[in-house]
Amino acid sequence: MAITAQEVNKLRQMTGAGMMDCKKALTEAEGDFDKAVDILRKKGQKVSASRADRETKEGVVVTKVSGEKGLILSLTCETDFVAKNEEFGTFANSIADLASQNNASTVEEILALPYESITVGEKIIEMTGKIGEKIEISNYNIVTGEAVVPYIHSNGKLGVLVALKNVNGADVEEAGKDVAMQIAAMNPVAVDKDGVDASTVEREIEVGKDQARQEGKPEEMLEKIAMGKLQKFYKENTLLSQAFVKDNSKTIAQYLDSVSKGLTVVDFKRISIG
Repeated sequence: MAITAQEVNKLRQMTGAGMMDCKKALTEAEGDFDKAVDILRKKGQKVSASRADRETKEGVVVTKVSGEKGLILSLTCETDFVAKNEEFGTFANSIADLASQNNASTVEEILALPYESITVGEKIIEMTGKIGEKIEISNYNIVTGEAVVPYIHSNGKLGVLVALKNVNGADVEEAGKDVAMQIAAMNPVAVDKDGVDASTVEREIEVGKDQARQEGKPEEMLEKIAMGKLQKFYKENTLLSQAFVKDNSKTIAQYLDSVSKGLTVVDFKRISIG
C-alpha cells in the first residue's frame, strides 16, 4: 500500500526515528502505526544487540535530591557528539526523575519503571535504534543524610553527591558544594579510615613493607614503617583527613566544624565518565 509523507512524518514525531526507517516500517506494517512502532523497536533491539560489545566512554552524569535523599546516575553512550545532544541530556534527567519519584534502589528497578507507554529499558533500546549507538545506565548510587548536596562539573561527565549530618539548622549548601568539589578533584577512597576497604589496607601495608625492604631497612622495622606509611595514606586519601583545597591550613573535618559545630560527612558518591 502507498504510504503518504504525512504518515511518515507522524511516525517520525511519535518515535524520533529516521524518515526512511519510518517509511519502511509503515510499509511493512501496512499502515498500522502500532505495528510500525513495534517494528522500529525491534530494529532498535537488533542495533542494541549488535553493539553490545561496544564501550560507552561518553555520556552525562545527573543528580536528583529530594529531602534527605539524593541519587546520582550516569547515562553513557559511545561518542561525545551524542553525549552533547540536548535530547540525550533531557532523557538522562527524565530517567533520574523517575528513579527519584519511584524510590528505585537499583539499575534493574529503574529499567523496569514505566516510561510513557513502555518501560525505561525499552525506551533505551528505542533510543539505541534511533541514535545508532549503545546506550546504558552505567552507574547508579543513592545517599541519605540530614542534608544532601549535589555537584556536577561543567563538562557534565563528573558528578558528586555529599550527605551531611549534624547540620543543626545551618545553611550548609555552600559548605556542601565546597566538599563536593574537593571530592571531584581529589577522589578520596572513603569518608574516613574506618571506611577504607580491608583489601586496600592490606595492599597498602604490603606495599609499604616492600618499599622499606627495597630501601634496605631491617626486617624487624618493616611493620612499623609500613604502618607509618598507612597513616600517610589515610591522611591523603580519606576525605575528612584531607587538606581543604581552598585553605590548606585546615582539614575537611576542621573546615566543616567551623561552618557548624559537629557538621560532618556521612557518605558521598562520585561518578566520572571516561
